[in-house]
Amino acid sequence: MYTLRHLRLQSGKHFLNSYATIKATTTKHMLLAKTTAEPVTSRVLMGFPIRDHRERQDKLPQLLLQSQLRHGSTNALPKSLVGQLTDATKPYAQLMRIDRPIGTYLLFWPCAWSIGLSANAGCWPDLTMLGLFATGALIMRGAGCTINDLWDKDIDAKVERTRSRPLASGKISQFDAIVFLSAQLSLGLLVLVQLNWESILLGASSLGLVITYPLMKRVTYWPQLVLGMAFNWGALLGWCATQGSVNLAACLPLYLSGVCWTIVYDTIYAHQDKLDDLQIGVKSTALRFGENTKVWLSGFTAAMLTGLSAAGMACDQTLPYYAAVGIVGAHLVQQIYSLNIDNPSDCAKKFFSNHQVGLILFLGIVLGTLLKSKDNKNQHQNASLTSTYMPLSQNTEVMS
Repeated sequence: MYTLRHLRLQSGKHFLNSYATIKATTTKHMLLAKTTAEPVTSRVLMGFPIRDHRERQDKLPQLLLQSQLRHGSTNALPKSLVGQLTDATKPYAQLMRIDRPIGTYLLFWPCAWSIGLSANAGCWPDLTMLGLFATGALIMRGAGCTINDLWDKDIDAKVERTRSRPLASGKISQFDAIVFLSAQLSLGLLVLVQLNWESILLGASSLGLVITYPLMKRVTYWPQLVLGMAFNWGALLGWCATQGSVNLAACLPLYLSGVCWTIVYDTIYAHQDKLDDLQIGVKSTALRFGENTKVWLSGFTAAMLTGLSAAGMACDQTLPYYAAVGIVGAHLVQQIYSLNIDNPSDCAKKFFSNHQVGLILFLGIVLGTLLKSKDNKNQHQNASLTSTYMPLSQNTEVMS
């Protein structure tokens, strides 16, 4: 009996050693479950513990899934709904240039300037109006891009920089783009009706410029002028939204300054595509100005600064405003005279920097308006003193 027991123990040890060797070589591609503190039900046969068969069956699916995750074999898993939605909406986001917000900024700044200038002395700009116009700028800039791409899808397919756009590349059909444009315009109208009736009519009247701008490059070398008229409509609309009417003494020079500014930055932008434009037959101020671009842009910059100064005087602006106008002028001069019109990368860099121009002027308007309260208070006190104390000669005349 003792000998038989000894043989059984020896065979059990041999089986354990063999199992350990096999386990070390075959579990490299398996992820074993961590052992827990709970007791494991087991039986002992010839000195070897065997886990409960039912427990192994319960853990088998988990072990297989962990093994798949470890070795990256998850291609069989269905694609998530979020991923599908992202792929479906990405072309529409590209169509409205959501990934390139510079156009939204350039459309918003004239609105912000006008809202800031219309604020009462010593007051901050109307934050609600700024929020509405920021939302409207995002929506309508996207709508303008959709309209532009609908008109230019055949042209965009021939230009290196634009051939990957959704309509030009065929990612979106023309019908889908029109449906998307309808949704954009509906959202824009929803924002517009939050304003007064005068602003609703004034805002709706700019839609003609938005629709016809893409056609201008086919008939004139001045499409940037039409773009400026459309992009700076907010200089009129912002004042009307806060005051109920347009103060032409302040808004007209502000609007014309914005038009000049747009001609400056969009001419720089157009120099990126001038070689393709020549081959296709598309016109632009970049081709019109040619080698004299810097001279033309200097003239438009001077006109812009003159208009901003006139708008400031009409609004009784203070020193911070005129300091901001001076900084804006220096910024534009640096842009123009360091510009390399034959380097598309440099043109793009200068174009994007115009966001800073809009921000600097807006900060100057806000600070200048806040400072107006002190100046107006001093003027009011001086006027009160003048009216209280009459000259001695006048007192004598009254007494006589």
